[in-house]
Amino acid sequence: MEPVEGGPVLRAADVDVVRDGNVLLRSISLTVRPGEHWALLGPNGAGKSTFLDLLGAVKHPTRGVVEVLGHRLGRVDVRELRSLLGHVNPRHSLDSALRVREIVLTGATNTIELVPRWTPSVEEERHARELIELMGMTGKAEARWPHLSQGERGRALIARALMPRPRLLLLDEPATGLDLAAREQLLSSLDTLRRENPALATVLVTHHLEELPASTTHALLLREGECMAYGPVDEVLTTDLVSKCFDHPVRISRVDGRWSARA
Repeated sequence: MEPVEGGPVLRAADVDVVRDGNVLLRSISLTVRPGEHWALLGPNGAGKSTFLDLLGAVKHPTRGVVEVLGHRLGRVDVRELRSLLGHVNPRHSLDSALRVREIVLTGATNTIELVPRWTPSVEEERHARELIELMGMTGKAEARWPHLSQGERGRALIARALMPRPRLLLLDEPATGLDLAAREQLLSSLDTLRRENPALATVLVTHHLEELPASTTHALLLREGECMAYGPVDEVLTTDLVSKCFDHPVRISRVDGRWSARA
């Protein structure tokens, strides 16, 4: 399966998600084009992770249309489609003590563990080294998973997600559990990644504006399963709209490309 060239990377049109009689998403639409970097924001329970699961071909909508890399969910082998995406989940369920280099290489096989009797090619080994360097992890290439900090794990998982050279990278709260230094290292790495891969599109889920990289271009605000606003980031991340989304008065400021919120 090849990505369909020339169109949007993602398209969702009038999407509803209903589970056990509960409406989790209602009439959500979104189009993501190459080179755009979207932030998906909202309070806990707003439906962010549910929407990301649709975009990552993990779940199907109850109603509406979702197209990923030009392929419509419901008319495509989603297992094959997922192999074309980069999906970063900080709750990566790795049980064995793989080295960083090995973790990154599992991105080539789209597996959690190394595939028995599988040997990476010379090109795959080279690509893995380049991604480890890009994410600032060269000195940790032989370090094992249990000995990595939360921030180091996050950067290793981003490198892993980039192994298949995806056109789309999905990041589910990548800064969860990071201290200040680790968060800043991660966001700096994301800015570098986006700058060096101008055609890459990304969608990052968070509920903290401080966790948004400066390279963010667009934003969508979700509240109780409904879209409150979406579009260019400076038009959406305003004091008025963010206050309404989180149902709390806040003042939004942006300094050196980074956002902060204060009561």
